[in-house]
Amino acid sequence: MGARIIVDADACPVKAEITEAAARFGVPVVMVASYDHRLEPGEGVSVVQVDRSDQAVDLYIANRVSAGDVLVTQDFGLATIGLAKKAIVLSNRGQIYSDRTIDFLLETRHERAKQRRSGKYGKGPRPFTDEDRQSFLQTLTKVLSRLQENGAF
Repeated sequence: MGARIIVDADACPVKAEITEAAARFGVPVVMVASYDHRLEPGEGVSVVQVDRSDQAVDLYIANRVSAGDVLVTQDFGLATIGLAKKAIVLSNRGQIYSDRTIDFLLETRHERAKQRRSGKYGKGPRPFTDEDRQSFLQTLTKVLSRLQENGAF
């Protein structure tokens, strides 16, 4: 099986950009979401709806992502699994996760969780912008171009 884009689609703000880039490169897309999020399949895009339970989307993706796939997620735990399986993992803002960066991100998440348990709350993530959307599309296009050059699809 060739490369495909697998999307943790529940809270993904760049589904349209993923669909657009995938169509240009002829790469299949699998959008995975819980039944609470209604998604429509399209040309080259399949939709998998899973149980509403807390980790159902992550478990589905973790059991199916393969080396060479492109995984789009903002979940650091799922990103770690994708990296372990040799997938290319991107955030919704266009950051490419790597073995070097994921440890720092997981440690930061752990520290923030400890602070929240002690009653200290941060500001949360900054609002998603058009610049974030463009950054994501640029990164995904570069990744797909590289994969195409290497004959992954």
